[in-house]
Formats: sequence, structure tokens, C-alpha cells
Amino acid sequence: MRDAYLYDAVHTPRGKRKGSLAGVHPVDLFGVPLTALLERNGVPGHRVDDVVVGCVSQSGEQGGCLARSAVLAAGLPTTVPGYTLDRFCGSGLQAMFGAATAIQSGAMDLVIAGGVESMSRLAIGSSWTQLPESMTARYDLCSQYEAAERIAKKWDMSRQECDEFGLRSQQNAARAWEERRFDRELVPVPNCLDHDEHMRPGTTLEKLASLEPLAEGGIITAGHSSGVVDGASAILLGSRESGRELDLTPRARIAGVDVCGSDPELMLTGPIDATRRLLDKVGVPISQVALAEVNEAFATIPMAWLKETGFDPARLNVNGGAIALGHPLGATGALLAGTLLCELERRDERYGLIAICMGYGMGIAALLDRDVD
Repeated sequence: MRDAYLYDAVHTPRGKRKGSLAGVHPVDLFGVPLTALLERNGVPGHRVDDVVVGCVSQSGEQGGCLARSAVLAAGLPTTVPGYTLDRFCGSGLQAMFGAATAIQSGAMDLVIAGGVESMSRLAIGSSWTQLPESMTARYDLCSQYEAAERIAKKWDMSRQECDEFGLRSQQNAARAWEERRFDRELVPVPNCLDHDEHMRPGTTLEKLASLEPLAEGGIITAGHSSGVVDGASAILLGSRESGRELDLTPRARIAGVDVCGSDPELMLTGPIDATRRLLDKVGVPISQVALAEVNEAFATIPMAWLKETGFDPARLNVNGGAIALGHPLGATGALLAGTLLCELERRDERYGLIAICMGYGMGIAALLDRDVD
């Protein structure tokens, strides 16, 4: 089986809910990174074998196979197909997984994968249906907020620890923007937005401590929960042969991806098992992973991941995470791949890992390897 290579990755800024990107149709929002990838890499549209888009709320403006709509709206050749998928918050990373698999199998040579979510225009849960009793009678399901609380209780986390993690996310994101670490991966939305809009660089521990919990008697607050934002991301994946034909230099190899089920009653612990399974599968110990991006849906998720894996906290989410920058659901996975890749390059490190929790108890993880020779 041949390798799949990551040639480039871009994303839009993350616009706060009802903010600067709220007026942009989701199809056009994904069109921004889609066309940027082609233009900046000099790739003719007809060379793209497929476009794979992760999107969670697939109804209304985000329904009707958004991927194909984006291809047509962006002016790509009509010969380019597209499909949209939903694996909850891991959808963007699942899109990368699907694209990589098609390339590794030899079915395709060049694929654009990514994701989009306009949370201003379609609220989270807007496309969900009523669950059957056959599922609810079997499991004590709860909201994601409650799941975050259950994780805090299971791993004995305090409110102060969560506040400190939330503050760290804000501080890391503010430093990353000040040092222009996002420059290579960021593409502005014309006439709308050129920076992440959700950050609160003036956050202090005192301000976080003053916030009311989201549930009575709980510890989870908005200060250590992911931000509701709009955004889109896209990555260019291909075989080594297609890269040579188009004069593209691979930036990383997709070393492996794993998707797993986890306890649906805790719901959000999937990144722990997905990480263990993935690293065991590819034979890379966690001690060799230089950097990790574990999505900050809530602070308790990466905190539990750290406790279980023993990973160095100083190498986790070093440029901030979804608490500070926001979590545009379907776009997040591919977005984190680009952020991780750019930081690995900046530090000249080899392995980087991405892990994301998902609804109803699932996890997805991917390993990037910059050794492409």
C-alpha cells in the first residue's frame, strides 16, 4: 500500500457566533480555503479527484451535499465530485482519513479534504433527531456539558484546575497570534475577517473564577468550554507520484489514523483509547510524539487525556485550543492538522498527534510524520 502525503493545509479565521462571518453562506465559506489551496499551489482544478467535507449540522444551507455545492460555487471543473460526511466533532479529521485511504488504495491520486460549520446560521443539534427508546433505555445518556462534569468527577478534577487550563489556552493563543504563528495556515475571508474573533487575551484567573457553572452544582463554565464559532478548513492530500507531477513538496506523511468507540455515558473520553490504539498500531511510543493537539471541547477532556497518557503538558495545544479560539465542529479536525503541521515545522520536530472526542462515545486520532524521505 502506498503512502498518502499532506501537501498543504489552510483555514479561515474563526468568527465568533453572530460575528463577522455570520453573513457568509456555508458553501461560500468552505470555498475560501478550497480555492486558496489550488491557487497557492498552482494545482489545476481538473487534477482534483474528489473533495471531502466534514460538516455536523447537515440541514438547511449545510444540507444537500455541501461538498459538491462548494465545488460548483467555487468554479471548479464540473468533473470534480464531492461528498459530505458527519462524524460529529471529528468530521474534519474523518474527511482527511477518507481522503488518505482513497490515495493509499490507489483509487485516487489527489484529494482535497476539510470541513465547514456556520454555527451562527445553523445551531448545534439542529439536524439531530429524537433518539429511540432502544438506545436511551440501554445507556444513561447525557448532554456534553454533563459528560464533561462526569469526566471531572471520575478523574478528580477541581474547578481551579479547569480554570487554570482555560487560562492557559487563552494565553497560548494570544502568544501565537502575537508571534504570527498562524500566518502560513490562515486565509482571510475577503471583506469579512482576517483574524480569529473569539479570543479573550485579557482573561485572568480571577475573571474565570467569577463565572457561574453551566449546571447547578457543577464546575464546568464557559471559561473552560469551547467557543461557538464559524469557520472552514481544507487540506491537500496526494500520492508521491501526483506531487512530483505537479511540482509539490510533501510537508508530512499520514502515518496513521484510528477511530474507536468509547463509553457513551462518559461520551467524551474517546481520544484516550484512540491515541493508544493508533500509537500501538504504527509502533510509535508516545515519548516520540513531539506535539499534540487534543481538541478542547471542554478542559476536562485534554486534562483526562494527559492523566491517562502521561504526555508532557508543555507540548499539548501549544498555540491555544478551542477554549480560546473556538470549535467550528466539522472544520476542527482538518484545521488542527494544519496548525499542528506548521508548529512541527517551526520547531523542526518529526511526529505530531491530533485527537478529538465525538458524540455518543467515539474518538478519532491521527499521526503526522514529517520524515517524508
